[in-house]
Amino acid sequence: MKKILITALLTGLFHHAALAQGGAAENTMAATPASTFNGTIGLFSDYRFRGISQTFMRPALQGGIDYTHSSGWYAGNWNSNVSPGAGYPGSNLEMDFYAGYKTDIGAIKLDLGALYYAYPGAELNGKKVKNGELYLGASWKFLSARYSHALTDYFNARGPNGERTRGTGYLDLSAAFDLGEGWGIHAHVGRLRVHNLPQASYTDWKLGISKELHGWVLGLSYIDSNAAGACRHNEPYCLSNDLDRHGQQTGAKRRDAGRSSAVVSISRNF
Repeated sequence: MKKILITALLTGLFHHAALAQGGAAENTMAATPASTFNGTIGLFSDYRFRGISQTFMRPALQGGIDYTHSSGWYAGNWNSNVSPGAGYPGSNLEMDFYAGYKTDIGAIKLDLGALYYAYPGAELNGKKVKNGELYLGASWKFLSARYSHALTDYFNARGPNGERTRGTGYLDLSAAFDLGEGWGIHAHVGRLRVHNLPQASYTDWKLGISKELHGWVLGLSYIDSNAAGACRHNEPYCLSNDLDRHGQQTGAKRRDAGRSSAVVSISRNF
């Protein structure tokens, strides 16, 4: 599962300034490159995807690379370690692949794309664990919104009588403020509606602060949710540190994966 967002990683930008020519008043603007590659790497005290811990409250090393074309098309890959108990028996790696198109309509920035979540080696009830989504996002100044719609069963989940969870949706509302001198604050609230599995639906939220220091971004976020994770009642988001291929919890420990937590991080663009 991905990513909060999931989430102090920042997209790198390339800037090209005007070049002065000799002592004359003539200036020539540097040509914008047709395509660019950007990368990110980060270390997080916990990997929270849509408010739920994917690493059993343990650290995650994350990184990815993006290709962007001047026409607005882009593609990329993002990766993180995960816990098998979070729903990925037989795997401890998440690999996300995405592509899309960005454009501006006045002051509004639009983003339309597709995202595929893969977990090499993960298999649940005879099928490989995966998730495919389409998303549509829009942003204006410091505000952004994005809706994601599952085209497959949501990470292999099924209803109590085998009902499909294809059609699950997630709405993400976020705000980010630049405070100057490298400081920034961000807030997020999200709502997951799991199709044919209402007991797995929930709301999550986050409030964080970041500081850029010598090219590195230091982050601290408070993350919480109302996901049903009470272990004494065997609720769906009470997860163990291991899971077998039939969906049975086999780990020695269990935790509420959606409970409140502070996440610290350090990340960098390149």
